Amino acid sequence: QVGQAAYSASKGGIVGMTLPMARDLAPLGIRVVTIAPGLFSTPLLASLPEKVQSFLAQQVPFPPRLGHPCEFAHLVQALAENPMVNGEVIRLDGALRMQP
Repeated sequence: QVGQAAYSASKGGIVGMTLPMARDLAPLGIRVVTIAPGLFSTPLLASLPEKVQSFLAQQVPFPPRLGHPCEFAHLVQALAENPMVNGEVIRLDGALRMQP
């Protein structure tokens, strides 16, 4: 988004570190997986006016709503249970890409 250069750079740094960290920590039996969440129903978003929340939710291609915390937790559980997932960045965002 316009005006988000620092935010974008910080996200890029996390994405860029995921695979090298997974390789560095592999001898210790540590896996590294990054979850890149989209818009989730959190206390911060709940503090926004309902009109803004609805607008943001409608931007998500499918499902056209805010994510639920239990969906994030479900992904974390699935990743913890699957030892082959390592060095990966997983978007959990309903295919949302914010417009400029």
